[in-house]
Amino acid sequence: MRIVLIGAGNLATNLGRALKEAGENIIQVYSRTEESASALAARLDCPYTCSLETVSLEAELYIVSVKDSVLSDVLVSLYTPERADALFVHTAGSMPLSVFDRAGIGRCGVFYPMQTFSKLRPVDFVHLPVFVESKRQDDLPLLRSLAVELSADVYEMPSEKRRYLHLAAVFACNFANHCYARAGQILQEQGIPFDVMLPLIDETAAKVHGMSPREAQTGPAVRYDRNVMERHLELLNENTDAAEEYELLSRGIHALRHSGDTD
Repeated sequence: MRIVLIGAGNLATNLGRALKEAGENIIQVYSRTEESASALAARLDCPYTCSLETVSLEAELYIVSVKDSVLSDVLVSLYTPERADALFVHTAGSMPLSVFDRAGIGRCGVFYPMQTFSKLRPVDFVHLPVFVESKRQDDLPLLRSLAVELSADVYEMPSEKRRYLHLAAVFACNFANHCYARAGQILQEQGIPFDVMLPLIDETAAKVHGMSPREAQTGPAVRYDRNVMERHLELLNENTDAAEEYELLSRGIHALRHSGDTD
């Protein structure tokens, strides 16, 4: 399939690599910055452009991986009558299928690989869940077939449910990583290497493969041990943001862990 990648960020870089390894024909990369466009194009051995006006008209599939805030405008600029037969998909977890309506795109869908991506860290797609959706029912088999080339875990999911999936992912990934960053800040101030946290982080993640996160929760907030918590807050007395996060997270942990308890 002839594919054009619109965007050259973290997701597009990993997806482009996976598609090329699966034998798909990526004929062009677009990015508004030449540095990003040229870097990804070199990796995929294809041409690139930094102008939407010169994006190839020959693609059968346009995969649009840009910031949510500019997605609608990019689609409007990209769509032309010459591309009426092509399929357009976006890769955003939180954007609905209806984002294509403003551009008047008839053949459209969603191809959402749910993972955290970084350009310099290749991701194995084999067991990475990919969620697909399409406006036309006859386009769904094509998207599913493409997804199956990359992953063994492919799901059809409408926009309404996918937005909750993305919300949950923010909690599980972005917020959790922020806590790692906060821990790193505390350790750095005391001259302690962050590596000492890695076995703890690994075991915390491993536990939820065999038990629910609610059951796996431990620590002073579960029992709401104010003696320990107050000592921690004293250590954070010069870091107001961290102290507020500690209090908020502790209340949330305690409430969620004990929700539904009857004793």
